[in-house]
Amino acid sequence: MTEFSRVERLDTIGEEERTVTVTASEVERAALARRFRLVAIDRLDGQFKIRREAGGIAARGQVTAAVVQACAVTGEPVTQAVDEAVALRFVEPTACGEEEIELAGDALDTIEIEGGGIDLGEAAAETMALALDPFPRSPGAASMLRDAGVLSEEEAGAFGALAGLKARLEGKA
Repeated sequence: MTEFSRVERLDTIGEEERTVTVTASEVERAALARRFRLVAIDRLDGQFKIRREAGGIAARGQVTAAVVQACAVTGEPVTQAVDEAVALRFVEPTACGEEEIELAGDALDTIEIEGGGIDLGEAAAETMALALDPFPRSPGAASMLRDAGVLSEEEAGAFGALAGLKARLEGKA
């Protein structure tokens, strides 16, 4: 059982598209924040259009969230809004198989069906987590890194090296 489970039973999903909205409660958001090592999740919602298609169940929609992460440098809280499109295909476990399949750019992400239903709450939670910045930075992060002697991407790259060489040459001239 996941922290935010909203299972749609397979026998309730037909070929006609149906909209399902899922919203995480305060308790569920707190549990998900612990799982994903976040400071807080202030809001997590998913809206999915689901229907049975050849090869499985399609779920397309949008996941929105308001999340607080710790800055990767300072540890200060950094807020991030998530507004992520989602396109999933839920398939029977035997349909995935072990063979490698090349997917087209517009192909749906595939998830195995477990226990006679599709879990749209877990799909929303995972979509949110994947959309987050893995190295969030607070406004004070750049100055703290600079004070510690860490070069920025511009300073460490080829153009930064050329600028440093130019400055040294101009200093000697």
